[in-house]
Amino acid sequence: MLTSRPPLCGSRTSRPPLFSIRTLLRAVSLCALAAALLGSCNASAARPVPPTSPPDTPPSSSPPTDTPASPTTPTAVPSPSPTPAIAPPERPLLMAHMMPWYQAPPVNDAWGWHWTMNHFQPWREDEQGRREIASYLYPLTGPYDSTDPVVLEYQMLLMRLSGIDGVIVDWYGIEDFYDYAALDVATHRIFEWIERAGLRFAICYEDQSIKHMVDNRHLRSSEVYTHGQDVMRALDAAWFRSDAYLTVLERPVLFTFGPQYFKSSSDWDELFSVLDTRPALITLDRHSEGAGLASYPWPPMWMSRDGVLSPEALDSYLTGFYAKAERWEYKVAGAFPGFHDIYEEAGIGTETRYLDPRDGETFRETLQLALDQNPHVIQLITWNDYGETTSIEPTEELGTRYLEMVQDARRASDPSPFPFTPEDLELPLRLFELRRAHAGDPVANAALDEVWNAVMADNVDAAWAVLTELVEN
Repeated sequence: MLTSRPPLCGSRTSRPPLFSIRTLLRAVSLCALAAALLGSCNASAARPVPPTSPPDTPPSSSPPTDTPASPTTPTAVPSPSPTPAIAPPERPLLMAHMMPWYQAPPVNDAWGWHWTMNHFQPWREDEQGRREIASYLYPLTGPYDSTDPVVLEYQMLLMRLSGIDGVIVDWYGIEDFYDYAALDVATHRIFEWIERAGLRFAICYEDQSIKHMVDNRHLRSSEVYTHGQDVMRALDAAWFRSDAYLTVLERPVLFTFGPQYFKSSSDWDELFSVLDTRPALITLDRHSEGAGLASYPWPPMWMSRDGVLSPEALDSYLTGFYAKAERWEYKVAGAFPGFHDIYEEAGIGTETRYLDPRDGETFRETLQLALDQNPHVIQLITWNDYGETTSIEPTEELGTRYLEMVQDARRASDPSPFPFTPEDLELPLRLFELRRAHAGDPVANAALDEVWNAVMADNVDAAWAVLTELVEN
């Protein structure tokens, strides 16, 4: 059992004083705004996603560049016609950024890298039965497998009851390299449940996967465009045509965490040339923005000093991003609860990076600021990235705190009545526990199926009645 983990909050003497994001936004200087708009500082991807297999080197923190860095010159493809006007939204869609990368017994034979990071030992339990995992937070369900149907049912019910409209899944492609194929399988399972729950979904493509495959000689540099086109065909065949897939102007919305490999507009022209309908590309802020329809914000951990992102730096970043976003017709905002990565403790990073959650106020304020922009999408960052402590999924430490705030946001922004309450968020865990307790019992599980059906019909009272009857009998 590890004893050296730093506490989540409240003990670092070097942290700057905390201020309200809303207050500081009014006070940020024109100089800071101009710097943010012009991108005068060196930005780097805020989430240094390690390869989804044991990495050879620590996650990269090098700054992004908008300079095309293609290994070969793509075939010229006509530029797309100008985008028609995009109508303002009736309300923003609340889309949770979701990681499909967890593997755990008994669904899988072994614990996956994102629970272990080749350092932690989740097969070990402490006196309270908690497993040793690569996280400062512990999910209410315990560490899980991303393909477990009981877990997926639990997660979909939580999203439905909290007012989340859908998910943006972090996806590494179709190749059998590292654990990309396993992540692809998990993504298919997640989207099957998303469709069952009447929610929406989109892909966030990690094109850094191309670099890893080229560097490890799994893919030749001369094959990257052909491979990228195969990826686009796979997306089109599997998901782009689904009624549940997120669209704008009848085009599928494709997020990318970067781009980090295909960095020029011509690269994406080449990749999209094999599709009948060109996707609407949404890039990570400060990454090849000219290649896409718009960009989205992310916790700017590259602005940290001595590992700590100050409130002033966060406010400057968000002010600059939303001012820049005014020029885009399609707007994607972001809200996040904080940041505290475990990479240094796991031995794959050189510095722990930290954004204070401030007992939930960081999420509350960034979510309200996102709502104020009247965007088309608010990306909730994230549903379950436990390695960076950005999870809003319920945990033993925080319960349903963040999902209750999402309920408030949905209630405030939706012109239609939102029927669910904080107490309703307790229901999915009760169902999860009963599924585990009655595994292999077809009669009990048939009754529990009615809980799902009742929630899908917005009849929470009927769902609770089924659970109560099963417990009493």
